[in-house]
Amino acid sequence: MKTMKLQNITPFVISFLNPAAGWLQSVFLLLFRLVWGIQFAQTGWGKLNSIDNVTSFFTDLGIPFPKLNAIIAGSTECFGGTLLVLGLAGRLISVPLAFTMLVAYATADKEAVQALFSDFDQFTKATPFPFLVAVLMVFVFGPGKISLDKLIQSRLAPQSA
Repeated sequence: MKTMKLQNITPFVISFLNPAAGWLQSVFLLLFRLVWGIQFAQTGWGKLNSIDNVTSFFTDLGIPFPKLNAIIAGSTECFGGTLLVLGLAGRLISVPLAFTMLVAYATADKEAVQALFSDFDQFTKATPFPFLVAVLMVFVFGPGKISLDKLIQSRLAPQSA
């Protein structure tokens, strides 16, 4: 029995894995957006439904205009999360969501930011970390092929003859 050489197997593996990974990429981005979009939406909804508690917390943190900022943060998270779930304006909404998470780090998790280089685990265990990573993933990779962004793009693209 002849053994197959690596050079004969490589084109087959690449021709199989690339399309499979491409399909999985779209599914992964969809699931990723769904999980983190729902998390953002729930967090924002919670803020909006207990605005007085959030305002008090923001006051304690020394955030200026605490009620206005509570409304802005809650709205950004709630509606931004909904947009992530839908895959609509994914890259665009990632910017204010990332900003919101950076403000959360700078105000509610100052110790984690200060420990960024001395205790990276503390930085990554802070509440804003996974949310920030999620929006950066969507910003960098886009919402994927299974999204309203892609559907709109395909409808607006000129049809080739």
